[in-house]
Amino acid sequence: MSDPTQSTRSVSVSTPLGGDVLLFKSMSASEGMSQLFEYELELLSEQSDIDLNDMLGQSVTVRLESVTPAAQGGKDRFFNGQVSRFSYAGTLDRYHLYQATLRPWFWNLTRTSTCRIFQEMTVPDIVAEVLRKNGFSDFEFSLSSGRYRTWTYCVQYRETDFNFICRLLEQEGIYFYFHHQDNQHFLAMTDSVSSHNSVGAIPYFPPRENARREGEFIHEWYVASEVCPGKFVTDDFNYETPKTELEARLDSPESHQGADGEIYDYPGEYSKPNEGETYAQIRLEELQTPHIVAEAASNCPRISVGELFNLENFPREDQNQEYLITSASYQIKSNAYISGSGSADEGLYSCQFSCIDRTRQYRAPRLTPKPVVQGPQTAFVVGRKGEEIDTDKLGRVKVQFHWDREGKMDEKSSCWVRVSQNWAGKLWGGVFLPRIGQEVIVDFLEGDPDRPIITGRVYNGENTPPYALPNNKTQSGIKSRSTKQGEEDNFNELRFEDKKGEEEVYFHAEKNFTRMVENDDTLNVGNDQTREIHNNRTTTIKEGDDQLEIEKGHRNTLISEGNDTLEIKMGNHDTIVTQGNDTLSLEQGDMKVNIDVGKQVVKVAENIEMSSVNSSIKMDGNNSIEMSTKKCIIEALSSIELKVGGSSIKIEPAKITIKSPQIAISADGKLDVKSPMTTVTGDGILTLKGGLTKIN
Repeated sequence: MSDPTQSTRSVSVSTPLGGDVLLFKSMSASEGMSQLFEYELELLSEQSDIDLNDMLGQSVTVRLESVTPAAQGGKDRFFNGQVSRFSYAGTLDRYHLYQATLRPWFWNLTRTSTCRIFQEMTVPDIVAEVLRKNGFSDFEFSLSSGRYRTWTYCVQYRETDFNFICRLLEQEGIYFYFHHQDNQHFLAMTDSVSSHNSVGAIPYFPPRENARREGEFIHEWYVASEVCPGKFVTDDFNYETPKTELEARLDSPESHQGADGEIYDYPGEYSKPNEGETYAQIRLEELQTPHIVAEAASNCPRISVGELFNLENFPREDQNQEYLITSASYQIKSNAYISGSGSADEGLYSCQFSCIDRTRQYRAPRLTPKPVVQGPQTAFVVGRKGEEIDTDKLGRVKVQFHWDREGKMDEKSSCWVRVSQNWAGKLWGGVFLPRIGQEVIVDFLEGDPDRPIITGRVYNGENTPPYALPNNKTQSGIKSRSTKQGEEDNFNELRFEDKKGEEEVYFHAEKNFTRMVENDDTLNVGNDQTREIHNNRTTTIKEGDDQLEIEKGHRNTLISEGNDTLEIKMGNHDTIVTQGNDTLSLEQGDMKVNIDVGKQVVKVAENIEMSSVNSSIKMDGNNSIEMSTKKCIIEALSSIELKVGGSSIKIEPAKITIKSPQIAISADGKLDVKSPMTTVTGDGILTLKGGLTKIN
């Protein structure tokens, strides 16, 4: 009995087991644009003990021999894939039956899931990086140059690498398919029908009963048209340029009734008007892709997803044109291996496929959902090395999420994230910037992981509250920390104590406290007020009055060391004591009142007393000192002396001395000089003169 062989058969399979260890029996296959192909194989073997694990992940190729001779351009068709499932299915005749599922290497990315962040990259760059990080290089792009925007921030969140890539490609209007070669397949990604290859013309021949037709042809053709939207409108909001109008609209209805339906979607996930226009075009092309779809059946092995072909010989002339194949399914069977037979066979091949007019740009439907973040998360604030507060002109900060395994806890860990404040107006509002190392609450607009926003801050075991809890549970307030390199005792604080009977509002300024009141400032203290100033105090009243009113009580001003100066450049200085005393006491030093221009008036209802215990009282006047009173008493214990130049009058307890170069006494009426003893002496001439002079 000769060993079975595939060498003479039109359909064969090659595996890493080599030779004819596994023989091809049948294959049921399906593939589609932007879909993972799946090939279900039935294989025969004389070996019953093939290790199932040895086949997993291995490359397997099915070769379908072309019915067209190579000299006439015929090419064998290959179906290559990696074994994702391998099973032993019993026996068939003298063979053991095995089943294998082939999928593309791209399928392996459905078995990987992660969370990570991409920044400042286009979608093609992101896709290429993900593929290369997984160790794959059998892929190629054929894209419109310069069309793809740079994503500031793009998150893969709790999704497989495959889903992440697919949703990005679908969003950008990029679709993929596979090229197959012997023992290899390539992932092709494109956005334009111009990048597809053509397999040439395939004629149409209708099926005939009891007739066999040679060659490759299409024998079934079914075309259908369906109503599709004719308008697409999208919009978004860019908070960096909030007045920018981002609505994008594209009207391109088909020429049938009911083709003017409008689809509106928000948010469109873009920030510039031209990006919105691009997305509007992509979305409408996506919605209109299934407008006219042809479904066909053929025996042509050249049929492959992603290829173009020309239909010929169809009875409706409008159908004879070029088409793009968008999906296909294949059935391939090989004649049974008969014991002892190694003869050639005729493989049975059939294909059903779908296609669209080449003039219509294909776009894959958006089937891959974007992950939705279910509720808020927390993250740590990060920033540049050496900074304690790292922010931008909008007060945004950067964070590192707890799920981010690739972040380095620096300024590259995320995009700038907006921070919710208690108020946010135009050059007014509240500003409390999260600092590096703090834990913040991050929410996501519409649950979109690409749109984080900080909505709060929380304490944790490392960053604890400023007031020891629960002991100080009645305290609340705001306590900051000086930066940079501030310590525990470097802070500003506003604290409220609400404990009954001990209520307090406490304010602490680490350095300066500046207060500006545009109009009135009223302070009402129910009990005592104490101020302690360690340096200078300056009070400036630019216009108006300064009034101190003590309804009942005393006012004491104590200067332990230093001067007290009152300067009035223009105006009056009045001190009015309605009832009571006004006492000025200098324990040591001088008191001086200077009036450069004007006069000083002291008016007292009763008495004025001036005394100096150990010193003198001195009064100076450049012109005169005038006293006008009903009665004036000047009393001294030792003497009273009045001096003008060389003239003087000195009053002592025992005598009065009048001294002057010349003394003149004049009385308008009568002058009486009377004493027990009177002596008049003239060293020169003594003259007594009168109208009548009497000497007794």
